[in-house]
Amino acid sequence: MTSNRMVHGYLLGILGVAIFALTLPFTRIAVAEMNPLFLSIGRTVAAAAVAGPLLLLTRQPWPSAKDVRALMVVAGGVVFGFPMLSAIAMTTVPASHGGVVLGALPLATAIMSVAFAGERPSLAFWGWALAGSCAVIAFALWDNGFTVHAGDALLVLAALSAGMGYAAGGHLSKTLGGWQVICWTLLLALPVTLPVTLWLATGLTGMESSTAWGCFAYLALMSQLAGFFAWNRGLAVGGVAKVGQVQLLQTFMTLAASWAMLGEKLTPGMFLCGAFVGLCIWFSRKTRVARA
Repeated sequence: MTSNRMVHGYLLGILGVAIFALTLPFTRIAVAEMNPLFLSIGRTVAAAAVAGPLLLLTRQPWPSAKDVRALMVVAGGVVFGFPMLSAIAMTTVPASHGGVVLGALPLATAIMSVAFAGERPSLAFWGWALAGSCAVIAFALWDNGFTVHAGDALLVLAALSAGMGYAAGGHLSKTLGGWQVICWTLLLALPVTLPVTLWLATGLTGMESSTAWGCFAYLALMSQLAGFFAWNRGLAVGGVAKVGQVQLLQTFMTLAASWAMLGEKLTPGMFLCGAFVGLCIWFSRKTRVARA
C-alpha cells in the first residue's frame, strides 16, 4: 500500500473519530430529558430520512444478497448494539468515564477485523495495539479512583458491538462504498427502527428543550450518518485494523469535549497517556497487516 493512500486512510479515520468523540457528551445531555431507547433508536430513523433520498438522488444500485447479509452485521453493531447500550450506560456514568472505558474499542475493532474483514495483523501490530489499549484502560482506572460503575459492563458490550459493525462496514466499503454502507444499513433496519421509534415517541412530554433536540440532531446527522462517511472510507482505504487504532484518540477527544460541554475534569495524566497513545498509533502504522 502506498504511503499517500495510507495517510489518506488515517486522515479520514481521524475525521470520523473527531465526529464520534462528541457522541457520549451529547448523549449524556440528551438522556436527562429523553428516554435513552428513543434517543438511540430514533436517531437512526432520523438519519435514514436523509440516507434514503441521498441513495435515490445518486441512483445507487441495490446491494446484492451477499451485501445484505453483511449489512445486517453492520446494523447489529452500529444501529442497534452500540447506540442502545451506550445511551443506557450514559444514564448511570459520566460521559468522561464512558470515553475512557471505550478505550478498548480499537482493540475490539482489530479483533473483529480478523473475523469480518479477513485481515491478519502481525505480532508487532498486536503488541502496539495492546499497549495502547492497556494504557487507556489503566488511565481509566487511575483517573476514576479505581472505581467500577454499573454501566461499565454495558459500555464493554457497546465497544464489542461497535467493533463488529466497524470491521464489517469497513470491509464492505471496499466494494459498496463508504457512505453507501451506512445509508443502506440504516434503510435495512428501518422496518424495525421506525415502528419502535413511533411507539417510544408516545412517551415524549412535549417539554423537551431545544438543547435536547439539538443533541438529538447531532447524534442523528453526525454520529449516525456523516461520521460514518469518513470512517468507513478510511477503514476501506487504510485497513480496518490499522486505521481502527486512531480510535485510541477518541478517548481524549471525548474527555476534552466533556470538559468543555459538561464541566467534567481534565487531569495531567490525560495528556501523558494521550502522548503515549499517539506513539502507539505511530508505531502500529509501521507494522505488517495482511489484508484479504
